[in-house]
Amino acid sequence: MLSRTSKLGCYSWSLQAVDKCPASRGDDGELVEVCKGCYATQGFYHMPDAIALRERNDVEWRQDTWVDDMVKSLRKQTFFRWFDSGDMYTEALAWKIHAVCAATPWCKHWLPTRMHKFTKFSRVIDALNDLDNVVVRFSSDNVGQHIDGLYVSLVVDTYKHVDKTHVCPSSLQGGKCLDCRACWSKDTQSVAYVAHSNKMHKIIRMKVEPMPGFDHNPLDNFPTIWSKT
Repeated sequence: MLSRTSKLGCYSWSLQAVDKCPASRGDDGELVEVCKGCYATQGFYHMPDAIALRERNDVEWRQDTWVDDMVKSLRKQTFFRWFDSGDMYTEALAWKIHAVCAATPWCKHWLPTRMHKFTKFSRVIDALNDLDNVVVRFSSDNVGQHIDGLYVSLVVDTYKHVDKTHVCPSSLQGGKCLDCRACWSKDTQSVAYVAHSNKMHKIIRMKVEPMPGFDHNPLDNFPTIWSKT
């Protein structure tokens, strides 16, 4: 079952955050830094209808008709995002997603994931990225952390800390992508998302030193500083 995300201006398909994100936890069993501030564990995502939709998706993808059903759902779509919450937590799901993407060449697919940390997913990730209409972006675990990969993404405290990376412009556009489609583009190797949730700001406050010219952490007044730069 698809959901419409106002920020993206397109449809997405998702599962429950954390529960369906095996790679959201480190070797110690604790959530990795970025996942501790995950937007998909807050606000609207806690509402019963949102939870029910994601639980339904976890049942439906196992059905034999799911690939055909998804292809039909995407027949009029030009851009699609996988996993605004959750992840492709099994190889079986990942290969079904590959089948959907391969059967919808008219639609560009963006799939962020942490499952690249498990080597058994390498083959299906490579197969997905080999498709002309798919970008699988490896998500980093820590704020400001750059990782290796064909396509990657990271969370940053402010755009000033980013080098040679496309910074998501949504913070300057009312929280919306508008006409930006960098996340779907094979020409964009790295994308940085500026932290925007209160939980993520709290995590950053505990590790980021004040920027030059400020006697406090810049995120204490984040929207004002952002709008003036």
